[in-house]
Amino acid sequence: GRPMEDVRATYTFGRELGRGQFGVTYLATHKSTGSRYACKSIAARKLARADDVEDARREVQIMHHLTGHRSIVELRGAYEDRHSVNLVMELCEGGELFDRIIARGHYSERAAATLCREVVSVVHSCHSMGVMHRDLKPENFLFLNKREDSPLKATDFGLSVFFKPGEQFRDLVGSAYYVAPEVLKRRYGAEADIWSAGVILYILLSGVPPFWAENEEGIFDAVLKGHIDFSSDPWPSISNGAKDLVKRMLRQDPKERLTAAEILNHPWIREDGEAPDKPLDITVISRMKQFRAMNKLKKVALKIVAESLSEEEIVGLREMFKSLDTDNSGTITLDELRAGLPKLGTKITESEIRQLMEAADVDGNGTIDYVEFISATMHMNRLEKEDHIFKAFEYFDKDHSG
Repeated sequence: GRPMEDVRATYTFGRELGRGQFGVTYLATHKSTGSRYACKSIAARKLARADDVEDARREVQIMHHLTGHRSIVELRGAYEDRHSVNLVMELCEGGELFDRIIARGHYSERAAATLCREVVSVVHSCHSMGVMHRDLKPENFLFLNKREDSPLKATDFGLSVFFKPGEQFRDLVGSAYYVAPEVLKRRYGAEADIWSAGVILYILLSGVPPFWAENEEGIFDAVLKGHIDFSSDPWPSISNGAKDLVKRMLRQDPKERLTAAEILNHPWIREDGEAPDKPLDITVISRMKQFRAMNKLKKVALKIVAESLSEEEIVGLREMFKSLDTDNSGTITLDELRAGLPKLGTKITESEIRQLMEAADVDGNGTIDYVEFISATMHMNRLEKEDHIFKAFEYFDKDHSG
């Protein structure tokens, strides 16, 4: 990064585009050219430990190292000042991977193969340049623009590391649905990225994650058991080539998994390959929609809770939502939400309120049953860990010691 140079001297910051565990991403406009970028700002107080600062610097190094690949978001500049480390990157305005599929509505194995090819080409570039991503999940893939032929870009390299062939890592990182079994066992290499990409492919084809449970412990158990369901809908109608590829990406033994280069040569995934063009079952998209909604709801709920509530206030959460429900109907409308949230001292934008509404309103009738909402906010402590698996090793230490 440029030492102690203020990013705000060059760029004007606009609305918030997203937030992760460490950083908040803003729209940033270049003052002299008017070009628009995304700026990920990592607050120095979040970088309390020296190794956190190292991590932030490593993210910059890795992005510099990978920039130039069409499927990896381009780093335009990095700035470090007393308050934060700032990464200025190309702005991806085409939305998240699943959102586009949902919005389009028409969808086939061939379309899934194209998207999977882009995801795996990112993994291939990373691995061939000695980088392990370690947090591959659909939310980290954005389309560059709204055009039909927009490239898909991998965005978040905050957990990525440089690795040497054969090197084993032990730290527990990633997100529950996508984490490889060997990561949970705390001895893993780059094959863990292939597993995560395999989970993404499974969801691209069926709309639901292969390893699913009500809570994290359940998800980890399912991942370690490794049983993959190919009997429920829509799998019977999906081609054998697709199933073959999913199986080879989700092998329990990392040594048996395909490499990124091998996946790109698989007959199902190749551009002129055998993935059929017939539409996938319509339930795939509606399931994907619910899976997305659940994840969005968790994120917004977390934000609200993180910003406005302390421990003792959480106890009063039920009362708060009663206060939002001004007509005592037992449900909250968009207007009630819009009127009530600012009163609770929550800094939440109109688009987030809409997003929250859409996410929580699973049946699409325009109101949310606030019991669902409360259950999402009440499990905040669980959710905080949902994104990055800190507590997992304590769970596994029941049988491994150390």
